This record gives sequence, C-alpha cells and structure tokens, in this order.
Amino acid sequence: MPVDVQWVGGLNFEAGRPDGPKIRVDGDAQSAPSPFDALLAAIASCASVDVVTILQKQRTPVHALNVRVEANRVESTPRRLASAVLHFVINAPGTTIEKATRAVELSVTKYCSVRSSLIADAPVSWTVELKGQP
Repeated sequence: MPVDVQWVGGLNFEAGRPDGPKIRVDGDAQSAPSPFDALLAAIASCASVDVVTILQKQRTPVHALNVRVEANRVESTPRRLASAVLHFVINAPGTTIEKATRAVELSVTKYCSVRSSLIADAPVSWTVELKGQP
C-alpha cells in the first residue's frame, strides 16, 4: 500500500494512496494540520476505529465519540513525540465506564497499528468519559 506525497507549494503537501482520497498537510499548520498534528490525529483516529468496533461488538453502538490529544515533544532535534494522552469522550448508551475504558485500553495497547509503530519510549496513556449515561 504505497502512499504518495506531492508538494503543492510553500510548505503544503497532499498525501494519500495513488488512487485514493488525499489529505492536505501544511508544514506551518496554517491551511491544514502540520505533519506532527497529522501523526497525533492518526493515533487518535486509529484507536477510535477500534473503540467503535469493540463497542459495536458489545451491542452498545457509539452515538458520538471525540478524542482530544495532548502531546509533549522532546526539546532537542528531532522534536519527536515524548508522550501523549488521549482523552476519549464517548456516548454509547448501554455501555459502562468499565467496558468503555477496557475498549480504549485494548485499542491503544493491542490493536492500534499507528500507536504500535511509535518508539517504545513515547508513552501513550488515556482517559475515558461517558456522555449520555444515566
């Protein structure tokens, strides 16, 4: 599965599979997410896919899901990811905080290929909040 990245001017690029949809990436984060922002979005969306799938299999489908990523970068060059916290807010009627937390834990620690592709000394942790629960 190759991904092509094409420069489109300034510090702007379009990226995607050759025959697939493209995303814009902006090195200055002015007109699109920066490459680092795209990495954080990739971690959060990868984990979210798994969470949605796990909760669907538990017959508690997700009505809404939001993830805020808080990240720290090392001070030296390259300013790689030092750590990240994924804050999940999930609306999945019928689930419990324990089941939602377990779904997130499984996603981040076992299933998310983006997270697993990061170096081991960049810890990623998470929080979970349920919305719309009695």
